[in-house]
Amino acid sequence: MPAIVGAVKVISIGNSSIFNIGDVYTISPSSTAKTFAGAGSFNTGDGMRVRNEYSSTNTYDTDGADSNIETVI
Repeated sequence: MPAIVGAVKVISIGNSSIFNIGDVYTISPSSTAKTFAGAGSFNTGDGMRVRNEYSSTNTYDTDGADSNIETVI
């Protein structure tokens, strides 16, 4: 079904971002990242109270490759 889009205003877009308007068959990433973080690492907010007495992050990874990217033209 065709997309009908009105006015669009883009203030900024990041280097690794995708901006799409209308119909699309597929959107594929061009980069990936793996992040290891312990409990409470990505908490945001005002007046947070986080209690992690026995926190550990398992970074043992037996994979040969993660998040493989295939470029299709």
